[in-house]
Amino acid sequence: MSTTDKSIACESARLSLPGWLTDELSITDRAALDAHLAQCPDCRAELVASQQLWQQLKAVPTPAPGPAMRTRFYAMLDTFEATEPVAPPTIWARLRSWVPTMGSGGVGPRLAYGLLLLGVGVGIGYWLPNGRSADVAYQQRIDTLSVQMQEMREMMMLSLLENPSATERLRAVSYTKDIGEADSRVVEALLTTLNNDPNVNVRLVTLEALAERAHDPRVREGLVQSLTRQESPLVQVALADVMVKLQEKRSLKPLRQMLRQEGIDDLVKTKLEKTIRELS
Repeated sequence: MSTTDKSIACESARLSLPGWLTDELSITDRAALDAHLAQCPDCRAELVASQQLWQQLKAVPTPAPGPAMRTRFYAMLDTFEATEPVAPPTIWARLRSWVPTMGSGGVGPRLAYGLLLLGVGVGIGYWLPNGRSADVAYQQRIDTLSVQMQEMREMMMLSLLENPSATERLRAVSYTKDIGEADSRVVEALLTTLNNDPNVNVRLVTLEALAERAHDPRVREGLVQSLTRQESPLVQVALADVMVKLQEKRSLKPLRQMLRQEGIDDLVKTKLEKTIRELS
């Protein structure tokens, strides 16, 4: 096996180590990984180190929310309540306040009863659209809370992407599954991670997250531009697969440009040639 082939095999094996540790690999993938580990001391050492790290992480206690978080939470609730419009009193509450007034003012029982019926009739006409208004207000409150939760997830993701730990950056990318339509900050942060993160595993997971958002024109454009910025054979091959899946014709030019690069891996070259044929 050549040095390049061994490097690709080792990178692929290291990508499978988390699945090996969590017993999530298929029987075939686990057998292939075990066969590689049997003949590769470097990957065996990587597995031992990963096992030790996982054991240490399990021993780390989950931190309890501090007083500052509680203060910020209640401050957010106060702000939300202050901005919510005060609901007008219902028609039934108004009627309850009118009846005692009519009785105390000396109005005859029949007149009071007639006015009450009139009020009920008017109230029914008022209550029907007002009930719809209450539903709209409730939905607006739910929408407001959803937006706030979205902002909190985005803030946590952006913060973790700057963490020096590759594990934390992987966790940050996983948060994108809980984010709906990502704003420009999230898209730019993910593309920056794809192009510049020093860890190949983080870049591959980021590519997967971006591919799920390929309906966004900003994401598609960023993926095309990322082709010529990748140096890892694994990421290059994965990006080529994404271009085929998306049928992105704009990738033909950078793919041909990659083929002209000196020292390109033979396996990557074969993959790029196949991708160009499928897109042409």
